[in-house]
Amino acid sequence: MQALALSHEPSIWVQDHQTFQVMPSVSAAPTTADRASRALPFSHDHETARADYYGVTFDDGLRAEMTPTDHAAVMRFTFPSDTGSLIFDNVNNNGGLTVDARAGVVSGYTDTSGFWGAPRMFVYATFDRPITGGGTLPGGGGDKVSGYAGFGLGADRQLTMRVATSAISLDQARHNLRLEVGGAGFDQVRAAAQKTWDAALGVIKVSGATQDQLVSLYSSLYRLNLYPNELFENTGTAAAPVYRYASPYTQATGPNTPTATGSAVEDGKPYANEGFWDTYRTAWALDSLLYPKLTGEMIDGFVQQYRDGGWIGQWTAPGYLGFSGTNSDVAIADAYLRGVTDFDVRGAYEAAVKDATIPSSGLTGRPDVQHSTFLGYTPQTTGSSASVSLEDYVADYGIAQMSLKLYRTAKAGDPHRREYLDNYTYFEDRARHYVDLFDPATGFFQARDADGAFEQSPSAYDPRDWNATDYTEGDGWTYAFAVPEDGNGLANLYGGRAALADKLDAFFATPETAQFGGSWLGPYHEMFESRDDRVGQWAFNDQPSMHVPYMYDYVGQPAKAAEHVRDAESRLFTGSTIGQGYPGDEDNGSMSAFYIDNALGFYPLQSGSPTWAIGSPLYDRVTVSPVGGRPLTITAHHNCDRNIYVQSLRIDGRSSDRTWVRHADLADGGTIDFTMGPRPSAWGTSAADAPPSPTRGSAAPNPPADLTGAGRGTATASGGADPAALFDDTSATAVALPSGPASVTYRLDRPGHIDQYTLTSAEQSGGDPAGWTVSGSADGVHWTVLDRRSGEAFPWRQQTRAFTPASAPGDYRYVRFDFIPPAGGGATALSEVELLGRG
Repeated sequence: MQALALSHEPSIWVQDHQTFQVMPSVSAAPTTADRASRALPFSHDHETARADYYGVTFDDGLRAEMTPTDHAAVMRFTFPSDTGSLIFDNVNNNGGLTVDARAGVVSGYTDTSGFWGAPRMFVYATFDRPITGGGTLPGGGGDKVSGYAGFGLGADRQLTMRVATSAISLDQARHNLRLEVGGAGFDQVRAAAQKTWDAALGVIKVSGATQDQLVSLYSSLYRLNLYPNELFENTGTAAAPVYRYASPYTQATGPNTPTATGSAVEDGKPYANEGFWDTYRTAWALDSLLYPKLTGEMIDGFVQQYRDGGWIGQWTAPGYLGFSGTNSDVAIADAYLRGVTDFDVRGAYEAAVKDATIPSSGLTGRPDVQHSTFLGYTPQTTGSSASVSLEDYVADYGIAQMSLKLYRTAKAGDPHRREYLDNYTYFEDRARHYVDLFDPATGFFQARDADGAFEQSPSAYDPRDWNATDYTEGDGWTYAFAVPEDGNGLANLYGGRAALADKLDAFFATPETAQFGGSWLGPYHEMFESRDDRVGQWAFNDQPSMHVPYMYDYVGQPAKAAEHVRDAESRLFTGSTIGQGYPGDEDNGSMSAFYIDNALGFYPLQSGSPTWAIGSPLYDRVTVSPVGGRPLTITAHHNCDRNIYVQSLRIDGRSSDRTWVRHADLADGGTIDFTMGPRPSAWGTSAADAPPSPTRGSAAPNPPADLTGAGRGTATASGGADPAALFDDTSATAVALPSGPASVTYRLDRPGHIDQYTLTSAEQSGGDPAGWTVSGSADGVHWTVLDRRSGEAFPWRQQTRAFTPASAPGDYRYVRFDFIPPAGGGATALSEVELLGRG
């Protein structure tokens, strides 16, 4: 071992940041911090690793122990003689270290970060023995960060170090140490840490589990609780806390100094080090069940990013990092629908709508909104466009469901009530545009060009190809079922329930060989992990296809879902030594939550819907005690390795054949009783037993189309203005109409029914119309008013807003917009106009 380290590593790919390292040495005055020289051998037989405590005895008899608080730790070292030292450094030379022997303090700062940059972190440490010597050392992380402090030890040969950190200042690190540790001894701090972790891990208790299963369960629950991280600090007192943070989301106020951050220090309680792309599928629904109040606090911590920086980060480490889609939109909507409401709901909603309706910088928001909004999909010119589109459809579904709940719960005088209903219709329809990416010639979702052509011909397309230009961390098979919110619609797209079942069978029967595609360097680790897991194309070692077995619930074959999830739980999570226990990427607790969800017998299949699909419970009996809620007892009668199939189900004594339960069935406590057997049963096999779908009946989804699309009609504008840029399927262009009242008329080549229309604000401010009237006509002479609006606002530039006509009784050949000029006078300016409907 080379060091005991503080780390903030949310994921390997975003690297480590804000690190600080310490290593004990038997020498009172070491001459080098060289890692090979200071490394000490040890046996795992002499090591204890727990959530609240780490301890190791090295082969030379030196013992190191540590126990944590939120922003601090206490470390205790027992030396084989009455002298020794501690060596301090970092992984590189980005930082500074000061050893103040007179004051008995070691302090410094670290700028270690990944490729994106991270705020400076300050470190402050005190000791229960006087420092007898110290200074810088060569080797180690570098001459600025490597040093030592020597100590004379008492008869017990022990040294206790109390150390705290802060992203605000060195003074705040000292404050954090006083606040969280003070004069408490090592054992006191450890007892408090154990109490905290016992409360977090005690929400699930099982019987009928092996020791290995218990290790997997509680290791997974521990990992779930590691992320996201608090970014805030208490600058007040324990009795009167004042929470502030060094913001990576607003402009810095000056340069960093050795004692204070140059970042703006803002009020609030944000959370960071989180990748929603990974966690929305498994972790947030589980958090909502187990820790509803904390989940609300964490969500509000992400809304703090929006309040301060204008966006919610999809990956934060702790600043903004871009990734594939805006999965926070559906993660937060899902929690809200599950009853978590203790957060800034309006702010969260605004952030989601902003993600979906305006262009962004690339590190925030969705990629290529200026085109995808009007095409119905992200064009192939954007990387991973097929999977980006599919993820955005799921996010749109979440926004739609959140809009509907907000509408239903809004008070009569709520000025946003009509907006919520308009948005529900708009985003529900947008979510169904997954049909636009389905290529009937190949039977898979694939990328399309802006002109509508599929990227690859049927002869060239291979669904086994991990093509990074079309898919994020997967292949065509990975995303073949990426519509978990609308399983019936997906079945209809494939040709019916039987056809979807056949497709699922082929998915699990087609082996992953890691021989097709990959990155520019060739195959990469997710491909090899999937190959080695031996579950066909089910690459649940990563995230995008974790849900796929539960799609069998949509086709009346829940037994096959049980087979696959029990196989994974029993075979691929076994072992608990290094290199065992996780069959792939454990990003921010996502794989851990996957294990827990499936072990309980449920899975949050439909993100954005307060439901759980039913699988196959792993334990004989489990008691779930949500923090602040009523306990739920789940019993699997006759459960064993052979009896993996549900024969019957009772919820609070009531029989149920449905393959899904409401979130309230779990969150409100009570009893759920499974009867298990060795063979598939008739339970859950009828069409009525399937999870609910937005698409009903046997037809494939047919969302409203843009009736103003290329070649569908012609537009004219008052005053001789050229309105072509209003109908060019991009918000990157704009039209300024003549000053004063202005109108735009669109003549459809054939009559159409107007379900909704959209207006997109111009890039430049000052041109938003103060109001408008929309009229329809069959002949261009006689007009019917379809909608009147006034007082509508566009909060952001190039924002697309949808409106449902108050009256649209028939089909129209002509549609006219009469605009009231901006409130400040001048010309009305817009980027885009759409008519959404059927014709």
